[in-house]
Amino acid sequence: MKKANYLLTLFILSVVFTACSDDDSTPLPVNEEEVITTVTVTLTPTDGGDVVTLQMTDLDGEGGNDPVYSDPAVLTSGTAYTGTIELLNEAEEDPENITLEVLEEAEEHQFIYTVGGNLDVSLGYGDFDNNNHPLGVTFNLSSGTASTGTLTFTLRHEPTKPNDNTLDGAGGETDVEATFEISVQ
Repeated sequence: MKKANYLLTLFILSVVFTACSDDDSTPLPVNEEEVITTVTVTLTPTDGGDVVTLQMTDLDGEGGNDPVYSDPAVLTSGTAYTGTIELLNEAEEDPENITLEVLEEAEEHQFIYTVGGNLDVSLGYGDFDNNNHPLGVTFNLSSGTASTGTLTFTLRHEPTKPNDNTLDGAGGETDVEATFEISVQ
């Protein structure tokens, strides 16, 4: 009888311990990457000259048709510009302004700016997250001498912060990338 009670006790304890596992079956909420179909970059000369608008649209998303880009942009040599980036999800019936979400989740995002070719421009961040790390929805651009090349804006999701403001240094996942043809004249 004593052995039967002992086995019964072991059985009950094993049921209790396996039922009280630390494994929470409720998954943690996932902060998915944003769906971004349109990137609009607006460059406003600080001296009041002509505004330059760059736009990339990819309404069918990654893997479908190629994105559509605005014509190559012309910047004025020796000019300072303030820049803003607007992100939209136009795949929705009511287009969603993703820029607002990126601003709300600034600690989880960062734009990386990449200058390609012989383009003579320099860029600096204009906005920062609550930890004073670059975000990049706004920026400053200074054009140098006559040149041509590309300017790429890459939005990284969950980058390492702080970082060296390069794609390799930032890590994370790319939410959107838009490369624009630019000339400085």
